[in-house]
Amino acid sequence: MAADNPRKVQESGRSSDHVAMGLMLAMLGFAGLSVGDAIIKSIAGAWPGTAVSLLRYVIGTAGLLVALLIVEGKQGLRCPMPWIQLARGVTISLGSVCFFSAIFLMPLADATAIQFTSPMFAALFSALILRERMPLVAWIATLVAFVGVLMVLRPNFATLGWAALLPMGTAIGMSLNMILNRMVSQAGSALLMQLLVSAIAIPVLAVATAFGHFSGIEALHVTVPDWTIVARIAVVACTATVALMLIYLATTKASAAVTAPMTYVQILVALGLGMLFYQDYPDPLALGGAALIIAAGLWLWSRQRVPPAR
Repeated sequence: MAADNPRKVQESGRSSDHVAMGLMLAMLGFAGLSVGDAIIKSIAGAWPGTAVSLLRYVIGTAGLLVALLIVEGKQGLRCPMPWIQLARGVTISLGSVCFFSAIFLMPLADATAIQFTSPMFAALFSALILRERMPLVAWIATLVAFVGVLMVLRPNFATLGWAALLPMGTAIGMSLNMILNRMVSQAGSALLMQLLVSAIAIPVLAVATAFGHFSGIEALHVTVPDWTIVARIAVVACTATVALMLIYLATTKASAAVTAPMTYVQILVALGLGMLFYQDYPDPLALGGAALIIAAGLWLWSRQRVPPAR
């Protein structure tokens, strides 16, 4: 019996290392998304969010296809678990369109903060779909960080109107996507999984773009874009593709419910970029909320690195 204890401790240590790596990958991925969001915000008023999302995924898919052919060859082109892959494409499309449209209508930090209900959705979907149990430490960290988000945002839906629901759509889409990533985590390489979700998103976004164009809504009318718009979207396609791949890899190392709180790093990056490029300076209460978010993330990170006592 005693001889088994060192093995159990060693296995527990390896498990903790996997969780820690998952948290680090998620943190880098979510930070990368905010960098791309800041670039996208500069396109506000020049092109609709639906078209921006579509072109971003067209460019990203082309790059991913070339990368996959170089790394894995033609034999790497396959589509395991097609129905789940379709669902991944739909959820990522929902999140992309909702968020790109939101940051055109409100400050970047506000739009980012509102979508931070995603950990709550991720915990719920993990329990309902994957039958996972969310650890107490993750619950506490999520709740503390969410209080910080409310301090940063001080939401007033009467002021924001329907636009406040757009980041909520992003939260639902990204949470479901994280769950679906977990379900296909062993079905293929991270490169293939990212290619599939990107490629499947294209026809979904094409339909959304066409619908918006012919809807009669001026803000959704698609015109021929200036070359600078295409260039900015191309940059975002690269940064977002890498970021989403890191987030996908994170869900293969730790459960979606555990990695989801790391999305709060986005508010920190969004606040910094908002101040630097858009002169959106936070007040002391907002800074206090950001401090709570940082504290919750660091606490979650430290607790996940400690092997449980035996």
